[in-house]
Amino acid sequence: MKLLMHICCSNCSLYPLKNFLTKGIEVRGLWFNPNIHPYPEYQLRLDSLQKLQKLWDLEVEYADHYGIDDFVRSVGNPDEGRCIRCYAMRLEETAKTAKKMNLDGFTTSLLVSPYQKFEGILTVGREMGKRHSIPFYEEDFRVGYRGNIGLSREFGLYRQKYCGCIFSERKGAENARSSMSRS
Repeated sequence: MKLLMHICCSNCSLYPLKNFLTKGIEVRGLWFNPNIHPYPEYQLRLDSLQKLQKLWDLEVEYADHYGIDDFVRSVGNPDEGRCIRCYAMRLEETAKTAKKMNLDGFTTSLLVSPYQKFEGILTVGREMGKRHSIPFYEEDFRVGYRGNIGLSREFGLYRQKYCGCIFSERKGAENARSSMSRS
């Protein structure tokens, strides 16, 4: 089996990549993350993936376009379903790319994070699979999340503090400010 895996960041890709290797599944990566803000954060995550690519000799396709304007237009109202629309934007590109590459299916490293909306990712993945006539590979990679932390430290990979979008960055800053004022 040959899969294309959308890679949200180097850290989240570690467990799925190791998992695929043990199962004999051939996997290529796709970097497509127009949601990441600000640009220096985007560049840090991109550089970290390129470092991992060299360390593990990975095949990675890069749709390296800082598409924050497209992302903001796509999510519309940030309080109503923005994560689902963000998943759809990235998984649609992954499904289309996997289809063009004539692969057997596609998946995403987003499935490793306990902070993401797991069922929402599955729903969007299935929908994009149907829309583009290519199977979405589903697996609960969250069991490998903790192991990713140690491995990413060992490799010296950049570890981010939020999902990447401007809205989660703002929420994180607001939470930090409110916890500081309670101290």
